[in-house]
Amino acid sequence: MWWIPFAIIGVIVLWAIASYNSLVQGRNQVKNGWAQIDVQLKRRFDLIPNLVETVKGYAKHEQETFEKVIRARNAAMGASTVEEMAAKEGELRQTLRSLFALSESYPELKANENFLKLQDELSGTENKISFSRQFYNDVVYRYNTRIQSFPTNILAGIFHFTQEPLFEVDDPAEREAPQVKF
Repeated sequence: MWWIPFAIIGVIVLWAIASYNSLVQGRNQVKNGWAQIDVQLKRRFDLIPNLVETVKGYAKHEQETFEKVIRARNAAMGASTVEEMAAKEGELRQTLRSLFALSESYPELKANENFLKLQDELSGTENKISFSRQFYNDVVYRYNTRIQSFPTNILAGIFHFTQEPLFEVDDPAEREAPQVKF
């Protein structure tokens, strides 16, 4: 009977170790999820100047649209938090829509091979961004649930595990992917 208290303490220690490791794993999954979004956004940011340059060749008098797209791209690249990135992403999507709308006025541009290729790459990147956001939000959901659930929340508080924000878009118009029509 003298071993029962030691067995109880052993079970508690094993539970604490497993719970702590689970929280660390969750935090690392959140970081990985954000890194995946970051990679896809970088890809999009790299495509945008090429797209703008291609369109510029056909629509020289549309300078204001080009400047808006580049300003929105630069602002999104400078975002440092999830919330700020979500807001800047919405602005960038709106300016990209205006750039694609501009292409409707130039039939030669719509037939340009470089423009079509860049448009396809950007569309594929948008899909990858969408999947990356979903992955990020899934791992954040699981991580935040672990942090809030009893009794793991006790360990989370002791070791300063904090909740992570979901990647959310506030404006319903921003929730839709850019539409390109021919």
